Order: sequence, then structure tokens, then C-alpha cells
Amino acid sequence: MPKPEFDAIVIGAGSVGNPTAYFLGREGLRVLVIDELASSGQGQNKAAIGGVRATHSDPAKIRLCELSLDVYSHWKESTGTDIGWKHGGYCFPAFDETVESTLQKLLPIQKSYRLNIDWLSAEGIEHVVPGINKNGLRGGTYSPDDGQVNPLRASESFTNEARRFHAEYRYREAVTSLVMEDHTVTGVRTDQGEYHAPLVINAAGVHASRICAMAGLDIPILPDSHEGGISAPVKEFLGPLVVDLRPGPEGKTTNFYFGQDADGQIIFCYTPRSPISGENRNSTYEFMPIVAARLVEVMPRLKNLTIRRVWRGLYPMTPDGSPIVGKAPHVEGLLLGIGMCGQGFMLGPGVAMNLASLAVHGKPTIDSEVFDLLSPARDLLGGKRESLK
Repeated sequence: MPKPEFDAIVIGAGSVGNPTAYFLGREGLRVLVIDELASSGQGQNKAAIGGVRATHSDPAKIRLCELSLDVYSHWKESTGTDIGWKHGGYCFPAFDETVESTLQKLLPIQKSYRLNIDWLSAEGIEHVVPGINKNGLRGGTYSPDDGQVNPLRASESFTNEARRFHAEYRYREAVTSLVMEDHTVTGVRTDQGEYHAPLVINAAGVHASRICAMAGLDIPILPDSHEGGISAPVKEFLGPLVVDLRPGPEGKTTNFYFGQDADGQIIFCYTPRSPISGENRNSTYEFMPIVAARLVEVMPRLKNLTIRRVWRGLYPMTPDGSPIVGKAPHVEGLLLGIGMCGQGFMLGPGVAMNLASLAVHGKPTIDSEVFDLLSPARDLLGGKRESLK
């Protein structure tokens, strides 16, 4: 067997792969990161809108995002680099009884994990979301400890910090196969070479299933697409990222969300009612008319907003709607950090910390019982655990 040149190889330099390289490097490992694109964060990471919240209802997501929030909120302090962290919170307003009931039912679960979230009256929501449409507003939840980050700045900074710990990056290289001996992964082959390490981490995003198949694993990660957009900067007025859970009147959307980033730009997205499967990333003709109507409906003061650009990104979806994180079943030397279901940016640092701990110390950072909810060996067809986006 060839002598390993690295201690770990990370496939994918995105929302999970970059933080994983950083935390592995911080543990003293020699790390190689391989990505088929030209630089870090050029897959789905750059399509993220940058929201980061711990206020989920799934315990694993809660614990992972608590770690991510701690990393993002202290990043400038610990590295000296500004990644656009904004401590503005999240707000879920309720304009109808159905959404109000959903949010009220989630509150006891969220509070049981000691999350800083409360129900506010309509007047309270108007205070934290200045200019919100008052018609039909019943109140809503507000979690001030959540926030937003600039995905491109974060990707660049994680890469720079990983390199500071001697991580090596190889771009424009596509992984063609895994090097295996019996049921053990010992390295990777690309279209440009072969590299060896006793540990390989699959963080390949929408292409994760293809990497799994190279190890004989049938783990379905199916991409569907979502569109987002951003405005020209305006004077700061909006603190939290706002999520409206109502279906859109046009019948094509479910939830809709928007916020103002640290540079003053309004960033926005919605979830299509019917998933748009596949890897097509061309913007659609219908996105802006639909999203503009929803923006103005929820916040009329945005009617003269200048839109700078729109884009379309992919959500790597699992059958049960939850990430797949941990040791690959039936295969040694392979860890998985895949299937983030559109929340890879907010989950990334938390997932990475646990993968690094698993690799170096043999156990995750969070409680094993909670971490096991993400197990690659679980019943993926057992049904979704969380309905709140």
C-alpha cells in the first residue's frame, strides 16, 4: 500500500468541506481538499443567502447550528477577518391562524433546548420588523441570537485559515474513483492524479451520491433548485431575517424569506410549492414577478427597491429531509457530511466540528444520541422529522 501523503482528504470545497478542512487542520492533520471548480465556494455555497439560526425543531440541527453560530459570531474576533456577521436574529410573523398555531406548537420544543426565542404580539413584531404590513398580523416568534453571514466572505476566510494550518487545495480536479482495499478507503483518484490518506471525507454537495457509489454505497442525494436575489444597498432599517410561512397567493410558493445583510442589501428567496428537480441553474422568468409581489405585500416600503441580481442554486435533498453526517456504513476510512437540504451554510461549521472530532477523537462534539439522528445508517425513508424551513 502506498504511503499516505495526507492524514485526510476532503472532497468538496464548499459550505461543509471548507470548515472541515479548517477544523481538521486545527487538530494538526495534513489535509488535502479537492474540488472540480475553480475556487472555494463556487458550487452551492455562493447561492446561499447567509441566514444562520439555531431555532429549528430538530434536535440535531439545533445543536449543530448552535456551534455554527458560535463560530460565525466570533470569527472576526478569532481570525481578524470580517465575514459580514450580523447579529440581527430571525422573525417568523404570523398573518393567519394556521401559521400562528404552527409556531406556537414549536415554541415549547425550542424552549426545551433553551433557545432564546419568544412569541411577540403584533405590536412587538412591528417593533422588530419596521414597516411590516399590519393587516392581519397576529404576532410571531423572534429569536435575537440568530443572524446572517456573507457566504462568499466566509468561504474565502475558511480557505485562508485552513491554509494557515497547512491545508492544501487542488482545484479543477474531478474525483473519478476512490482508492480502496477490501472495504477500506485509502485515497482518491482524480482526472489529474492519485492521492492517499487513511481518511476521506465526502462533502461533495449535490454530487455526493456519485462519490458514495464509488464506495459501493447507495445513498440518494437528489438536487432540487431554488432561486434567490439581492438588491442594491439601502439605509439600514431591518434587523432580523424574516420568514413568512404562508403559501403564496400565486399557488407556486410555500414559505418566503428576506433580510437585510451587513452591507445594507435586501436578500430574498422563496421555496417552490412543487420541487424543481435537477441541476439546471438558469434563472426562471417567473421568479422576480412572484418574489416582488411577496416582498411588497409583507413590507410595502420595499416597492421602489432596486434589484441588483438574481440566481438559482441547488438544495442537496435527502429522502427524509435531514442531513447525513457520520461514518459511512460498511466502509472504513470514509466520513460523510452530505445532504444538507439547503441548510449547508448554517449547518456547515457545526457539521465540520463534529466530523473533525469524530476523525481525531473517535466521537462527535455534540451528544452521541443527538448526533446519531444524522447517522448514514438510519432509515432514510422513515419520513421527514421537520417541516419548518
